[in-house]
Amino acid sequence: MNKFVPKIIVAIALASLALLAPGGAEASEIIRPGDRGSEVIFLQERLQSLGYSTLSTDGVYGNLTEVAVEDFQANSGLDADGIVGYQTWDALGRGSSQVSRGQRSGYLSEKIIQTSKRFQGVPYLWGGDTPEGFDCSGFTQYVFGLNGIKLPRTADAQYELGVSVSYNNLQPGDMVFFTTYAPGASHNGIYIGNGLFINSSSSRGVSIARMDNSYWAPRYYGAKRIIR
Repeated sequence: MNKFVPKIIVAIALASLALLAPGGAEASEIIRPGDRGSEVIFLQERLQSLGYSTLSTDGVYGNLTEVAVEDFQANSGLDADGIVGYQTWDALGRGSSQVSRGQRSGYLSEKIIQTSKRFQGVPYLWGGDTPEGFDCSGFTQYVFGLNGIKLPRTADAQYELGVSVSYNNLQPGDMVFFTTYAPGASHNGIYIGNGLFINSSSSRGVSIARMDNSYWAPRYYGAKRIIR
C-alpha cells in the first residue's frame, strides 16, 4: 500500500470532525470530562444558551458540565457518554442554524460583550494574551476566540478584517481602533454601546472607557464589524 494513504485517511478523518460553530469558527475538539480550556468554555456557554445549566463557564469540564452534556445527548437521541465528539458538536450547532443571520449576530455580539466584561481588572501586559495579563489585541483575540471567532494577533492585522463602520453607525460588538504608540491601527478594543468601549490599556488594564474622552477621541482611527 502507498505509504502516504494512511496520512490522507487521517487528514480526512480529522477534517470530518470540523463543525462551524455559531461564530463561524471551527469547534472540532473532542472534549472529555477533566478537560480544560477555551473549547470547554464555548461548550458550557452553548449548553447554557440551550437551557442546560453548568452553573459556571469556568473552562473546566467537571461533574456539572458532564451531567449537562449527558442530558443534552439523551434529549438529542445520542449516546449519553459525556464525550463531546462530532455528533454532539453537530447537535449543539443545529440550534444556531434555525435562527436568522441577524439574530445570530445579535446573540453573538451580546456574548462577546458579556465575555469581555468578565476580564475587567486583568492587568495590562505587553505581549499578553491570557487572563494573567493582556495587551490590547491579545485581549480582543482572546475574547473573540472564546466565542468561536479566530482573530490574528496584532491590532493592525485585526483591522484588516471585517467591514468598515462609520462612527455614527457603531453597534455593540464592533471593534474600534486607535492610533497610539505607532501610526495606523496600533490600539483596539470592543464597542459595548452608549459611547463606551472595553479595552486593555497600559494605564488601567482591562477597563471601560468613553469613546469621546480627551485621550481617546483625538486618537480614534476607525471601526470594523466582524460579526455580520
